[in-house]
Amino acid sequence: MPAAPTTTQPTAPDAWSTQLQLLLASTGEGIYGIDNEGRCTFINHAAAAMLGHQRTEAVLGQNMHALMHHSHADGRHYAEADCPILKAFRQGESCRIDSEVMWRADGSSFPAEYSSYPIIDDGGVVQGAVVTVVDISERKRAEALLHQSHEELERRVDERTAELSQALAQLRELSAHLESVREDERSRIAREIHDELGALLVALKMDVGFVAKRVADQPEPHGKCQRMGSLIDTAVDKLGRIITDLRPSILDHQGLWAALEWQAQEFIESSELSCGGIADVRVHVAAGVQEPSGPQGERWEMAVFRIFQELLSNVARHAQAKSLRIRLYVDGPPGATLHLEVTDDGIGAAAAALDHPRSYGVQGMRERAAHFGGRLQIVSSPGRGTSARLTMRLPSP
Repeated sequence: MPAAPTTTQPTAPDAWSTQLQLLLASTGEGIYGIDNEGRCTFINHAAAAMLGHQRTEAVLGQNMHALMHHSHADGRHYAEADCPILKAFRQGESCRIDSEVMWRADGSSFPAEYSSYPIIDDGGVVQGAVVTVVDISERKRAEALLHQSHEELERRVDERTAELSQALAQLRELSAHLESVREDERSRIAREIHDELGALLVALKMDVGFVAKRVADQPEPHGKCQRMGSLIDTAVDKLGRIITDLRPSILDHQGLWAALEWQAQEFIESSELSCGGIADVRVHVAAGVQEPSGPQGERWEMAVFRIFQELLSNVARHAQAKSLRIRLYVDGPPGATLHLEVTDDGIGAAAAALDHPRSYGVQGMRERAAHFGGRLQIVSSPGRGTSARLTMRLPSP
């Protein structure tokens, strides 16, 4: 009777070897192993193809650093002693690098990400390393395109910012020019009102006085003349206030510091603060400080005065304040700077309301100050009053 055929069962090491070969063949990453001398002990087809070899046998036994890692991206020699793969596994450590290149058999290079993991036996002795390699050419191209797009975006943002800054500067210049034209027109109108209408009222007052003397013995016409004289006096007073609002003469005759103090006192007397309210006005100008002069100085002074008027107007219209504190301080030269503070205990306002694009009064004051390199800060909150601080350096003589 013939003997039954026998089959040979694979040993455990052969089974593990087969499974390892299947694993190496199935992965898309390049994987190879090296011994302590850096020679290749195994390599999968993905790694061999990545390096430009058709067969894995062509790589086995070769020094992998000399084969694929011999030069930097710029062509400089890459010493084996400096190779992160060899340095790391010989010290029993792993490493991961994504900033270098690997070289193919045809002499071309490709950006690669590689990781090295030491092989340590049961006795704790390093026997070599397993290295994984990934071609990251597409990733690098995407990063380069992203970097290029980012630079292009930054360039466009810089150009747009420069355009907007130039437009803002031009807008400020235009705004300042319009303010200057407006102030010149106010001055012209104030002069004409003073010279023409003021003279007419004075002449009318004299004529009414002349008539009143001629009808002194007639009660009814004489009373009528007296009432006309009173109306003329009222008209003269109102005319003077209009002229002052258009162009305060004290600014021309006594200067800015006196004009600001006068405006503060006028405001206090005409507001509720004169009836039981508390008003504290203090002015200090350091010795040696000369008021600005010339056309630029006049425009600077008018800007400060108009900002101060607007601050007081806001207190009158919105604050419902019971007390007001005004501080004017001008520090000494060189670099003399005006500090003007107006603080009330009124109802206050939310920060969003002060910064709202349609808060034209606040925006106008800030633009006036900014044109001369100054700054207006307003701190306020509902129920806690408002404090406005203007800081403007005096223009050079």
